[in-house]
Amino acid sequence: MGAVSILRKEDGDIFQYGGQAVIEGVMMRGKRDIAIAVRRPDASIVIEEERLRPWSERYPMLKLPILRGFIALIESMLMGLRALNYSANQAAEAEGEEISSWEMAIAMIVAVVMAVVLFVVVPTGAVHFVRGWVPNVFMQNLIEGVLRIAVFLLYVVAISRMRDIQRVFEYHGAEHKVIHTYEAGVPLTVDHARGYSILHPRCGTSFLLVVMVASILVFSFLGNGTIWWKLGSRVVLLPLVAGLGYEVIKWSSRHQDGWFGRVLTAPGLWLQHFTAKEPDDEQLEVALTALKQVLTIEGISFKDVEVFGDA
Repeated sequence: MGAVSILRKEDGDIFQYGGQAVIEGVMMRGKRDIAIAVRRPDASIVIEEERLRPWSERYPMLKLPILRGFIALIESMLMGLRALNYSANQAAEAEGEEISSWEMAIAMIVAVVMAVVLFVVVPTGAVHFVRGWVPNVFMQNLIEGVLRIAVFLLYVVAISRMRDIQRVFEYHGAEHKVIHTYEAGVPLTVDHARGYSILHPRCGTSFLLVVMVASILVFSFLGNGTIWWKLGSRVVLLPLVAGLGYEVIKWSSRHQDGWFGRVLTAPGLWLQHFTAKEPDDEQLEVALTALKQVLTIEGISFKDVEVFGDA
């Protein structure tokens, strides 16, 4: 759940490191590798490594603004699916079971369909059927956007009360603390990580909230139409909305010391109080293991790293 970024310079090129909480573990991504650390039921920590080849390396045009944000989202979803599959199987193997890739893929498809229903069909359909009371198209889109954000907030609050999800959110908090520790340039230990915040301005939760707000602006230019046209246009324009959200997060992260950057990041930080929880020391140990592993694979020391806002 969620992802933050650390910047590193190599031959003048700046790229990001990101993290994601999984089931009883954390996945950390480097430029060419990922490392997944998971706590098994027997208390041991297992690590999985994977070599990456980003699409943008094969197709340079995918680095263009807006487009790069949507591509990053797709790549993150695919990596997240593989990481979740690995972490879920660590728990399942301890019980003599195993979750197949197709079972995990079906679960992801169901999740995507539910997301479309909750965040596209419900708000768009609700506003369409009361459009007679709100003839102004801009106001219709504004109400739709506010309703979409409200549904999203209710969803986040609801799942945050589930015990299994709370465990994932605790690992989410551990991920944030560990990256704060690395950015601060102090030793990567549980004692140091414990004192840092569970909130991070470059979290994926903030990205989702920015996308919700960006959708209000984008959909305002679509005018009116049938319910099917409205639903279809929302889905088709998702890459554009995601790309805009990515650019906003990228810009605000670079300017978070200024007042406007702080204003842009404040709502996302507030929302993280629901999606990132205070971890225990064992969870911090797992997150530290994942980060150390990906740094070791890529031969990176702290001297190679720059804080995002100073890049």
